Amino acid sequence: MIILRDEIRIQRLKKIGQYTSFLGMGVLLAGLAIIFWGNENAILYQLVALGAGWAISQIGIYLGHRYGREPRSDQVLDDALKRVAQNGRLYHYLLPAPHVLLLPTGVIILHTKYQSGDITAEGDKWKQSGVGLRKYFGQEGLGNPSKEADRLVSAMANYIRKNAPEIEEVPMAPLIVFTTKNIKSLDVKNSSIPAMHYGKLKGFLRQQKNAIPAMPEEDYQALRAAFDKKAVHLVEEEDADSA
Repeated sequence: MIILRDEIRIQRLKKIGQYTSFLGMGVLLAGLAIIFWGNENAILYQLVALGAGWAISQIGIYLGHRYGREPRSDQVLDDALKRVAQNGRLYHYLLPAPHVLLLPTGVIILHTKYQSGDITAEGDKWKQSGVGLRKYFGQEGLGNPSKEADRLVSAMANYIRKNAPEIEEVPMAPLIVFTTKNIKSLDVKNSSIPAMHYGKLKGFLRQQKNAIPAMPEEDYQALRAAFDKKAVHLVEEEDADSA
């Protein structure tokens, strides 16, 4: 499997996440200290500071979980896919969707989630419980993975239409993958979009492998060229290593 990853973007957003976390903490502490100023508007200023500090901290948490935490989602996917997608090309943080696997049979969009607790899905309705206040302060909210995955599919479809317009139909499917190692409970078998823990990803793809016919070779090459356009420097390094 060929892995193409935007390391520069990862490191840049990792640093931004660190700075933002420190800034948010500073604003929160300042908000707590405002009460001692003795100003008649101290309560108002404190509420504004606490609200701003919480919002900034959430941005830091968002970036920190994606780019600062080890193993990152892209690293978890690398390990889960390396044996089952040996003929694939895995693109991290290069395309409109963060994680895209190109196979001779089509395109798989991997929408990763790292939330913990008890997570259930019924159709496109999701619920998370069992995390207490961490739901608001210690991690990003679950959101709606199904709708998020649909948006990623639309973004990739638009990208392909612009960069490989000669392809009439692209076999493309989203997968929701939870990358939390010790998730408490995950009941997502009724999700409208296939969803699973990363530990089951290999088995799922292996089952699908022989059920889907390969694309026409010209379509595959057109997709590869369109995707590689976003990773020209990485592809050049790959070609140099294989030479």
